Amino acid sequence: AQRGLSVALVEQYDLAFGPSSRSSRLLHGGIRYLGQGRLGLVREANREKKRLADLAPHLVEPMPFLFPTFRGGRWTRQQLGIGVKLYDLLCGGRNVGPSDTLTQSEVRTLLPSLTSPKLTGGVRYFDAQTHDARLVIDNLRAAARDGATIGNYLQFTGASRNREHWESSIVDTATNASFEIRSTVVVNATGPWSDRIPGSHTNLRPTKGVHLVVRRERFPVPNAVVMTEGKRILFAVPWGDRTYLGTTDTDYDGPLESPNCTEGDIACVLKVANRYFRDAELGSQDVVSAWSGLRPLVARQGGTPSDISRRHKIRMGERNWWDVTGGKLTTYRLMAEQTVDRLARQAGFSCGPCATRSTPLCEGLPTERISSVHPPPVTQAAVQHYCRHEWVHHLDDIMTRRTSWRHYVDDPDDTAVTVAGWMAEELSWSESRVAGEVEAYKAAGIRLLKNEN
Repeated sequence: AQRGLSVALVEQYDLAFGPSSRSSRLLHGGIRYLGQGRLGLVREANREKKRLADLAPHLVEPMPFLFPTFRGGRWTRQQLGIGVKLYDLLCGGRNVGPSDTLTQSEVRTLLPSLTSPKLTGGVRYFDAQTHDARLVIDNLRAAARDGATIGNYLQFTGASRNREHWESSIVDTATNASFEIRSTVVVNATGPWSDRIPGSHTNLRPTKGVHLVVRRERFPVPNAVVMTEGKRILFAVPWGDRTYLGTTDTDYDGPLESPNCTEGDIACVLKVANRYFRDAELGSQDVVSAWSGLRPLVARQGGTPSDISRRHKIRMGERNWWDVTGGKLTTYRLMAEQTVDRLARQAGFSCGPCATRSTPLCEGLPTERISSVHPPPVTQAAVQHYCRHEWVHHLDDIMTRRTSWRHYVDDPDDTAVTVAGWMAEELSWSESRVAGEVEAYKAAGIRLLKNEN
């Protein structure tokens, strides 16, 4: 829309319902990709990370990551020292903070509770923390400001093509009403659902990533900490009054809508955390919340999930039907720019240059106390804003994606009841609708932590 095209977004659930609200909430270049020789991917992501820090500072919080090294470990202190300097160079020499090599005593000072009999030192490098769902919502607010039409809880059921246009069939899941949208181009950018969309030409290998949330006092790390388990890298990330731990990376073939956190997932993550911080003695009772997301990775033969490339693919399967798959949260803007460039050339559109490289994300839009890395205070004013300006339909839309109160407040169920009451005033809900929304919200939380896939 910002480039002069007429654009409509159709989302079958809530905005950011899928992986875009279930990531590690990090903007990063992928330091582990250095060891895989994927320098182009690291350079691309690092530069986008820095660009977002300049254009959306309310959603980008630079964060140091401490990576301790041990005798007999996969990486030595010297190797990582060279690696983090290269990491900064691949950011154009302008990372969000300078990397450095740490001595054994410096690591012990920064992480006094670290289990460290074989500690040799470590490195410190910088990436950034974000709020993934807020990043989606703020991009859509900016798109709507520029003329795009945004619709959630609208299911795409298929498309047919005549000589010049696509006719897409849409069902409003709230009313079961159906209608058609005529467009020159269709872009299938539906994450883990993309190979199930009628007309898709993609083939995915989804993998599941689980994150656990614990109270900060139970796991008080001052900065993010990198922990390794074989080829996998896991993080402990401070998040205000909370710390979250993750992530797993396992093949997945269950329901795409609800990749739950199993007892095995919890045990896997806590095992690594307790190995690095033995005195913490974290147990499943310490997990106050969790989220599980799917990575829509492009399928290829062989290899473990961690071996699969995170690079995105943009492909036209048939005339003016584009599939966008793979990729990382950090490079979302670049993916969008490249997609529009390619489809405009193919369709013969005349559109302006991409301005998202230099235009502040929320220029002219409110952000204070409604959009930030950390959840906002629980207020009626915030709920009013979300109901009036951010396409809210259900209680979970606010509690989970607009705010993350589900994962953050001490009494999420009580907060949900209060928020539902405020939403009822804005959206004219009946008492039975309020009760149903609260019941559905609580049931979703139980399923998240209790069900086995």
